[in-house]
Amino acid sequence: MKQFFYALALLPVLWLAGCATSVPADPTSTRSTTAATGSGASLPGTPDSNFSVYPGGGLKPLASEPSLRSRSVQSLSPPVDLWDRVRGGFAMPDLDSDLVRERELWYSSRPDYVARMTERGSKYLFYIVEELERRDMPSELALLPFIESAFNPQAVSSAKAAGMWQFMPATGKYFELKQNMFRDDRRDVIESTRAALDYLQKLHRMFGDWHLALAAYNWGEGSVQRAIKKAKNAGTGTRYEDLVMPMETRMYVPKLQAVKNIVATPQSFRVSLPDIGNHPYFQSVEIERDIDVALAAELAEVPLADFRALNPSANKPVLLAASNSQILLPWDNAELFQNKLSAYNGGRLANWTAWVAPTTLNPADAAKRVGMSEDELRNVNNIPPRMNVKAGSTLLVRRSASLNSDVTEHVANNGYLTLAPDVVLRKTVVKAGKKDNVASMARRFSVSAQVLADWNKVSTSATFKRGQSVVLYLPAKARVKGSAKARGKTAVAKSAKAAPAKSAAKKKPVKLARQ
Repeated sequence: MKQFFYALALLPVLWLAGCATSVPADPTSTRSTTAATGSGASLPGTPDSNFSVYPGGGLKPLASEPSLRSRSVQSLSPPVDLWDRVRGGFAMPDLDSDLVRERELWYSSRPDYVARMTERGSKYLFYIVEELERRDMPSELALLPFIESAFNPQAVSSAKAAGMWQFMPATGKYFELKQNMFRDDRRDVIESTRAALDYLQKLHRMFGDWHLALAAYNWGEGSVQRAIKKAKNAGTGTRYEDLVMPMETRMYVPKLQAVKNIVATPQSFRVSLPDIGNHPYFQSVEIERDIDVALAAELAEVPLADFRALNPSANKPVLLAASNSQILLPWDNAELFQNKLSAYNGGRLANWTAWVAPTTLNPADAAKRVGMSEDELRNVNNIPPRMNVKAGSTLLVRRSASLNSDVTEHVANNGYLTLAPDVVLRKTVVKAGKKDNVASMARRFSVSAQVLADWNKVSTSATFKRGQSVVLYLPAKARVKGSAKARGKTAVAKSAKAAPAKSAAKKKPVKLARQ
């Protein structure tokens, strides 16, 4: 009995000794356990039966002076100021050139302009930085709207690029930005930011370089590819600084670098940046019914200008629930808006709806059918003079007893307005005078300045050189004095009617004075 208890007492000791005994490695194995896992144990679920489940090689003493490497500890507290967060995410290589220094001087010498830009940007920067971090993209890109649009979501360039990220119509459609008569997502804060970051990521994958990606964002990917190919053929460098490109693109990255440098150390440039808290400025709110923009701003207790700054894609006086049920409101006003909207009993939420023209109509007839004045119908739908509304076109109209429903999803997403001239137009070329510009020519011929600019592929602020040919499309019966056609064939024809053919051949064409 005594021997039994003695053996029982030895069992734990024997068990511990067995645990310390190494299991010999399989001599047929071609790789060791420690090389495969970094330790003596096998990886869980590893199908390789050669791995041991016990440590191998016996116990080894620790080194007398272990080599330890110091690591910095990341602060658990997020930065209070958003600018610090932006600085912490800088990841693009710096560009150092005379153009950068010239732009630094340009911005720093205009503190009022910088203040306006940064104040506008304060509404959107937090959201953009969040999206960049989520995609693991350099935070410098949050500053790009400063270069594109001065952070103005309503900005429109002479080339028809729109929004704070300045999307051209075709590029916007490629990145699924809706553009119809009721909305333009190129101006939308969330949708345009999504599309811009998608595009920049695509360009970075294509070129493998952020500076070249930015050049392509400004100049076009095809243009940059051709410039790189040309540089390779010439045996020159293919970096951003080396390529031959238009001056606008040449200045593009230096502008961004200059703004980055100012944000990095504003005190060095004697620039004061506004305080921007590291927290959301806005949040989205769902609407279930159409609602007038003015009423939505009133219920949210937000100034109308601020409301439009957060919802710039809504280019009509009404917000359509079927097209975009999400509106943006300042963080502290969102709950207030929802509560006041739920309790609202002041009548209809929207005074506008959509009407589809059953046949081609002139604006006066269309206005009578929907019970509006012609001027109001023209203004709210941007119908220029001497144009008819084609059948199937969608018009925004006042609600009435017969038109008193919210806009349907199909019309909200697909509504279009097609106009046709109420008379036959004829192309006419007129020579510009000494001080003529788009505005003066538009007034002279009673056409829209924007339309005249489109005809001649110039901006509305363009000035014509004396004698420059200006294209006009005017009613066929209109007599345009001073046009190239009037001084040519038409003038000769009139002279031939006024005199015999023989004498007419000797006469010079009649010179008509420019109106």
